[in-house]
Parts: sequence; C-alpha cells; structure tokens
Amino acid sequence: MAYDRYVAICHPLRYSVLMNQKVCLLLASGCWFLGSVDGFMLTSVTMTFPFCRSQEIQHFFCEVPAVMKLSCSDTSLYETLMYLCCVLMLLIPVTVISGSYSCILLTIHRMNSAEGRRKALATCSSHMMVVTLFYGAAVYTYMLPSSYHTPQKDMVVSVFYTILTPVLNPLIYSFRNKDVTAALRKMLSVGPVFQEMGK
Repeated sequence: MAYDRYVAICHPLRYSVLMNQKVCLLLASGCWFLGSVDGFMLTSVTMTFPFCRSQEIQHFFCEVPAVMKLSCSDTSLYETLMYLCCVLMLLIPVTVISGSYSCILLTIHRMNSAEGRRKALATCSSHMMVVTLFYGAAVYTYMLPSSYHTPQKDMVVSVFYTILTPVLNPLIYSFRNKDVTAALRKMLSVGPVFQEMGK
C-alpha cells in the first residue's frame, strides 16, 4: 500500500506502468512468502522445546511468546534470536513505509494547490491509520522486553493486530470511496422511513 500511495502521488502519470498487475502480484506474493517462511521457521523451532508446565496458555491463540512461557528448558538464546528476527521483520517494512511517506510528504509540500494537498493527504490517511494500529501492537508484542508484558496486556494488544486491524481495514478503505459513502448515507436515511412505515 505504501508503494501504491507513493506511485499514485509522486508519479501519477506513470501509475499504470509502475503499478501494473504483475507488480501487484509480485509485492503480494513476496509479503506472503516472507511472512510464511518466518512463521514456519519460528513455529517448527518452538515445537522442539520440551513443555512440562500447564498446557493452558494465557492468550487467545498459540502465539510463540505465549507458548514459550510453558517450556521448562532454557529458551533465552532462542528468545533472543526470535527477537532479532522479529525486529528485522518489523523494521524492514516500517523503513520502506517511512521512506515512501517521506517522499509523499515532500511531494505534497511542493504542491501549489491546497485542494491537491488535501486530496493527497486524504489518500494517505487511511493507510497510515492501519499501519499505526498494526505496527504499534506488533512493536509492543515483539520488540519490548518481557518486563513490560503481562498476560492481560498481551491479550489486549493482540486484539489490535489479529482482530481489530483486519476488521477496520475494509471499513477504513471503504469510507474513502465516494460510492460506498453515498450508499451508506442512502441506507441510513432510508432506514427511518421503513421503520415509520412499519409502525
């Protein structure tokens, strides 16, 4: 999305060339592939540790940090390696997103039209909301030391990046679409009419 916004705002005349179907497929498959490799690697190593404590985790799902708390062996080296891996998996996308938005902000700053600036910022705002929700929660979960974590905080934060962000994603992007907004307004204005007719 950051690349898409970058191309749309910084190179609008070349958008169809720079953001074609092949590029979209390459970006999406690259993200899925790297995420899958990371997940499979961490999960397979995690399952090699002996677990001799309670078989009940204090979490909504079997996330690696929550499962590791059940291990009865020394996991400090693995947790350090997992921490480094997660830092890379978070910092690389955040760096790309930050770089894209730095270029976008420079382009917006150079615009002469106030209307153009407003439209460009509106285009980016929805994506930035989703990025902030997702990466803020991920940074808390994977990059902060364990002294900051409690089971209750971990469960609340995990709701942000597992449930709230995916649920809000379609809503945030849909409300930027004029047709969706118009249909929603029409539905909400027609609703009371039907309720009155029902009485």
